[in-house]
Amino acid sequence: MTEWEKMLAGLPNNDRAPELEERRLVAKRLFRVYNRTTEEDVEVREEIKRQLFRSVGKNVFIEPDFICEMGNNITIGDHVFMNFGCIIFDMGEVTIGDHVMFGPRVGIYTTNHAFDPEERINNVVISKSVHIGNRVWVAADVKIVQGVTIGDDSIIGAGSVVTKDIPAGVIAAGNPCRVIRAITEKDKWLNK
Repeated sequence: MTEWEKMLAGLPNNDRAPELEERRLVAKRLFRVYNRTTEEDVEVREEIKRQLFRSVGKNVFIEPDFICEMGNNITIGDHVFMNFGCIIFDMGEVTIGDHVMFGPRVGIYTTNHAFDPEERINNVVISKSVHIGNRVWVAADVKIVQGVTIGDDSIIGAGSVVTKDIPAGVIAAGNPCRVIRAITEKDKWLNK
């Protein structure tokens, strides 16, 4: 089994294996070009997104400076907005649903280094997927760690560190992030 296959299977793997470093280099070249584009470079940006991500929907807007690790482990739905400075370390699969908004400096981290010092100095890591549902708002400076699922329609408050699953339809915040309350009809601003 290759290190890439181990990584995708969520098994311990060598983070510095040449095949993984080559994939990182491809992603770096693509996101660096993307980050030098402007809003007028619509077609260039669309082509880079198609090359960089596993799948990307329509009407996806990503502000520079965007950074990812592999790129091709990221699936993005339709009508997604990522604000300035978002980082996605995608050795594990990252799935972002439709109508999702990210505030500035959101970070998604799918990989952990080994806890054992000997394994750690030998570059052993393990990755787990992150899934973000539809119509989710992830506010500024939120950090999401490996293995987390955020349910549809939820809001993650600014500065939160999400270490466990968040159910659908709630407001959650804090470090560690926890559910504060459900989103209800009283939260509507229009038609009151």
